[in-house]
Amino acid sequence: MSPPELEAYLHAHIPLSKAMQVSVLMADDAAVVLGAPLAPNINHRETVFGGSASAVAILAAWSLLHTRLQRAGIASRLVIQRNSMDYGLPITGDFTARSFIPEEVRTWPAFLRMLTRKGRGRIAVEAVLEQEGREVGRLEGEFVALGASAA
Repeated sequence: MSPPELEAYLHAHIPLSKAMQVSVLMADDAAVVLGAPLAPNINHRETVFGGSASAVAILAAWSLLHTRLQRAGIASRLVIQRNSMDYGLPITGDFTARSFIPEEVRTWPAFLRMLTRKGRGRIAVEAVLEQEGREVGRLEGEFVALGASAA
């Protein structure tokens, strides 16, 4: 799925992403990078609302799994089970969220194996929020894929 295709998918199927003006800057097997402007995500302190920061990070992590499962030809329902969000610094402008799978070499094959054998797989994904090249936040999330079938 190319960045424009992923962006269109997010805007059509997750309307909040369109309202937040989320854009897909990069999407490959290693990472998905989403961008979001300050204006539609601003709070009363003229910084990014924490819920918006968290939502963009979750979208980036979810998108990485969604695109990788699609490339693997596996259709499933993908949901977040739990997450923790650290807000390191106030976000005062446009920002990005870059998602990745920690310990991917070990965890991705185990996730796929469980998903295809048991119809349910669980995997951890992280997303780093950045503004102007500095880390401003970090998400650690656990996602569950259900009902694997050939796409």
